[in-house]
Amino acid sequence: MNLFRRVMRWFFLLAGVMAGVVTAVAAFFAHRLIRPARQRLWGTPGDLGLAYEDVQFPAKDGVRLSGWFIPAPADSPRQGATVVLVHGWPWNRLGMTADDVVSGLDGSKPVDLLRLALALHRDGYHLLMFDLRNHGESAAAEPVTFGWQEANDLLGALTYVNGRAEVNADRIGVVGFSMGANVILTALPQTEMIKAAVAVQPTSVNQFARRYGADMFGFLSKIITPLAELMYRAAGGLRFEAMQPAFAAAGAGETPILYVQGQGDRWGSPEDVAHMAARTPQAHGPLLTEGRHRFDGYQSVIDHPEIVTAFFEEQMG
Repeated sequence: MNLFRRVMRWFFLLAGVMAGVVTAVAAFFAHRLIRPARQRLWGTPGDLGLAYEDVQFPAKDGVRLSGWFIPAPADSPRQGATVVLVHGWPWNRLGMTADDVVSGLDGSKPVDLLRLALALHRDGYHLLMFDLRNHGESAAAEPVTFGWQEANDLLGALTYVNGRAEVNADRIGVVGFSMGANVILTALPQTEMIKAAVAVQPTSVNQFARRYGADMFGFLSKIITPLAELMYRAAGGLRFEAMQPAFAAAGAGETPILYVQGQGDRWGSPEDVAHMAARTPQAHGPLLTEGRHRFDGYQSVIDHPEIVTAFFEEQMG
C-alpha cells in the first residue's frame, strides 16, 4: 500500500509539472498573439541612400500609425504610381530580424522589406512603408486580429497616400506578406482605392495555428493550441475558425490579386491559398515558389521583385 501511494504521489507530481509547463507554453504564445514583442527599427531608407519622410496618420478607426514615405526618383516614368507595403506578424515595417529565442526554435529567417522597397523605388514607384497597430512604432490596440481590425490600418494608409499631390490615385498597388496579405483581403471589400495587389502567403488563422503548433510541439499541440486560443479569446480575440481570409476575398470586386505561395510552407499551405484564389473574382495564381520553409516563400518575392513590378505594370500600366 505504501508503494502504491508513493507511485501515485509521483504520478500526480509529474502530471502537475507537465500541466504547468503546458499552461506556461500556451500562455507565452497567447501573449504573442495578443501583444507581440515590438521589434525596434534597425535601419532607415537613408541607410540605402533613399530620401524619405517620417510620417504619421490615423487608421480608419483612429489608431495612430507611423511609417515612411519614400518618393520616386525625379525622372520616374511611372506618373505617380505608388506601392504600399504591409508587413506580417510580429514584424515591423522593415520586416523581421529573427534573432529571438522563438525564431531559433521554429526556424524563422530574417525578412528584409527595405530591400524590396529599394528595388521598387529604382523601378520608379513612390512607396509607403508603415507599422501596423501593435507593431513597430504604431499605437497599441490589442489584441492582434490577423487582418480583421488591421484592415483599418491599410484603409488609413490608402487615405493618406491619396492625399499626397505626387500620388496618382488610379495607380496604387499594395503588397502584403502573411498577416499583411490577410489585411489586404479584408480591406478590399471596403475600398476601391487599391488598383492591384500582391498577397504573399495569406493564411487561414485556424490552419496556421494548427500547423504551426504541430510543427513546434508535436502531439502536445492538441492541448497547447486550444488552450492558447482560449486565453487569446479571453483577451478579446476572435475564434481562430472565424478568421478566414477567403470570406473577405469573395468581396474583392474587380481588383486583380496575385497570390504567391511557397510549396514548402509547413505552417500555411498551397491548398489554403488556392481556396482563397478560387473565391476571388479577379485572382491570378497562386504562383507557387520553391523552398523548404514558410520564410522561403517571402524571400522569393524579395529576391525577385520583378514578380511585383511585372504584375503592377500589367494591371496598372
